[in-house]
Amino acid sequence: MANQLVLILDFGGQYNQLIARRVRECGVYCEVKPYNLSIAEIKKREPLGIIFTGGPSSIYDADAPKPDPEIFKLGIPILGICYGIHAMADAMGGKVSPNPDGREYGKTLTHYSAEGKLTFGLPGEGISWMSHGDSIDELPEGFTATASSDACPVAAMQNVAKKLYGLQFHPEVAHTENGLAMLRNFLFNVCGCYGDWTMGDYLRAEIDSIKAQVGDGKILLALSGGVDSSVCAALLTRAIGQNLTCIFVDTGLMRKNEGDEIEAVFGGGDINFIRIDAEARFLEKLSGVRDPETKRKIIGAEFIRVFEEESKKIGKVDYLAQGTIYPDVIESGLGDAAVIKSHHNVGGLPDYVDFKEIVEPLRPLFKDEVRTLGKELGLPDSLVWRQPFPGPGLGIRVIGEVTKEKLDILRDADYIFRDEIMRAGLSRDINQYFAVLTDMRSVGVMGDLRTYDYTLALRGVTTKDFMTADWARIPYDVLDRASTRIVNAVPAINRIVYDITSKPPATIEWE
Repeated sequence: MANQLVLILDFGGQYNQLIARRVRECGVYCEVKPYNLSIAEIKKREPLGIIFTGGPSSIYDADAPKPDPEIFKLGIPILGICYGIHAMADAMGGKVSPNPDGREYGKTLTHYSAEGKLTFGLPGEGISWMSHGDSIDELPEGFTATASSDACPVAAMQNVAKKLYGLQFHPEVAHTENGLAMLRNFLFNVCGCYGDWTMGDYLRAEIDSIKAQVGDGKILLALSGGVDSSVCAALLTRAIGQNLTCIFVDTGLMRKNEGDEIEAVFGGGDINFIRIDAEARFLEKLSGVRDPETKRKIIGAEFIRVFEEESKKIGKVDYLAQGTIYPDVIESGLGDAAVIKSHHNVGGLPDYVDFKEIVEPLRPLFKDEVRTLGKELGLPDSLVWRQPFPGPGLGIRVIGEVTKEKLDILRDADYIFRDEIMRAGLSRDINQYFAVLTDMRSVGVMGDLRTYDYTLALRGVTTKDFMTADWARIPYDVLDRASTRIVNAVPAINRIVYDITSKPPATIEWE
């Protein structure tokens, strides 16, 4: 039996993925879809609830995205968040205008009504995270305000009879006190969900799904040795056993010693494992290329070509498997949403690849859910907690043109940085940490000699879901040791900087 479903309709806001993660934390399965998903498709999916996300537009703009009015006639509970509450108010006959007191942004004291269905059981007030320049001037007929702030008389609204609810603030962000409780009230008290999304259930259902899709067919998997591909390999092995062949493409873009480590773990004979040395062909394709999106696409296309060639060598292979996860899908663009950065494992099957279909068993999962699934599958901590590594590898951690020389410099520097984090006992506290070789050179002095060498950037972030992240407060003494070791041990680096930018506005990777 399928899990209960909540649909999240995306109007282009920065916290949309976080809404999905919070809903999943409540044990409710959800999917993010474009705001203009057809009414027919919505009916077909039979969601118990719908959430309108925030977005950068003003609802009164000529080109503002608006929901299909028919959605309000379906009888499905709807929650509008930030821009979503404006879309709901506008569609139901209310009035939205620029806030006369200016933009309301950040932590804001908010007063709750005792009559609010979403604020049921909560204290009379709490801090909310506001991010809006428009406000509801006139409530639609049949709606009542259920929360307010000093600058926003309608910080929440509801029409219980029509099962329509709205929040001007963002309940999904950690800054909003009681935000998760409000989402739970909507999911459980309004929509009637009971939280049937567990990783054990997902594992059993996905194994059955893979068997039904593949049958006796053979699957070829890109095994990078990272968390996603390792969990994918373990899941596919559980489902189809020896009908899985794992190919590790050594692109020459891996971290220090990583290729040998991957072969040591997976090359023991329990699965069909093949290692391909493709460093020369990847470097040739990347020669002279500086644009990050172009680099990503070149690496992705070359990956596919390698698999096509290898599949012909090993005999008939029916399916291509990938460790695509949900943030990859969302960042690569959803409907009319902007592409943050393309992922080589997103976008479907290229025309020239001779496989029936792509198998992506992790596609609905966030990174922390993938780790949970890995533990459910019995994988060791060394794999489940391996440092995240992008599909294009060091190709996007070398800024500008990628060369063998630059890669070797970065490999050594990155190894030292990660080693110092491990020695300090911070490897579980910092969710992702790595080095980036910038394309900038600067003057330095070593001994009595002038140098003109590269600047290395260090990056560390803390995050729950990798969709938003804060820069990690790494102790100065750890950074000092890493910097001293790198400058003394790695030629061509004479300056170290530490990235203190959160996501948003930055992404975790530099390219």
